[in-house]
Amino acid sequence: MVFDNKLLPYLLLAPQVAITLVFFFWPGGQAVYQSFLLQDAFGLRQTFVWFENFRTVLSDPLYLDSGGRTLLFSASVTGLSMSAGLLLAVMADRHIRGATAYKTLLMWPYAVAPAVAAVLWLFIFHPSIGVLGQGLRRLGVPWDYKLNGAQAMLLVILAAAWKQVSYNFLFFLAGLQSIQKAVLEAAAIDGAGPSRRFWRIVFPLLSPTTFFLLVVNIVYAFFDTFGVIHALTGGGPGKATETLIYKVYVDGIINLDLGGSSAQSVILLIVVMALTAVQFRYIERRVHYG
Repeated sequence: MVFDNKLLPYLLLAPQVAITLVFFFWPGGQAVYQSFLLQDAFGLRQTFVWFENFRTVLSDPLYLDSGGRTLLFSASVTGLSMSAGLLLAVMADRHIRGATAYKTLLMWPYAVAPAVAAVLWLFIFHPSIGVLGQGLRRLGVPWDYKLNGAQAMLLVILAAAWKQVSYNFLFFLAGLQSIQKAVLEAAAIDGAGPSRRFWRIVFPLLSPTTFFLLVVNIVYAFFDTFGVIHALTGGGPGKATETLIYKVYVDGIINLDLGGSSAQSVILLIVVMALTAVQFRYIERRVHYG
């Protein structure tokens, strides 16, 4: 069907363009502008200080420590959620009994809000009321993520990864189902075992899906895990789970350092854009399309 009305495409695009401008570009522009300003102690006057906020942020040891924690957190969440999603997708792609119900149940966690997901994990691993938390303490394990920074980081990694597994599962399952069965049957006839077929045929054919999910999961770990951290640990104990995105919230909303927090948000955006560019520049070379 061909539409002769030349105005129609612009009318159809207008709502999405308006949403993008209002909720993405306008706040982003405000953050960039605010990053060059410094407010007085009473918030009554602003001074244009050029890059002073950026110099202060990048020379702050606490900010650099948050950067290191963010890299560890993001790499762990991305690797764990993608590995679990791929494993579950491979299992669901097999001809097993109740496969439809199995796939449906695996999709449900993606519909859970990050803060709600964190509360669910809190009720499981809380040292006093959590089922597994109490069980670990009965076994002699000194489990208390409220006091132990390493345990708190482990818990937020598990909770954030669990939230993203369903998303990865959906795309990996779609990628597996798009692979022609004749190719795998031919490899089986030639004597290739299940493991060899997966690593030599299936996984290379999944490289476009894997690359797409790698980009999405890194962005998710840097930005969309705020709700999990805020509801589960609040950045503690002792800033052990304070990632870059959470530090933006602490400095901007709690400490009211609008210039510094805006500079942090700009730096975080640049870092994520740089990581994405590196992935497209070097990792995409190994992707096999078609």
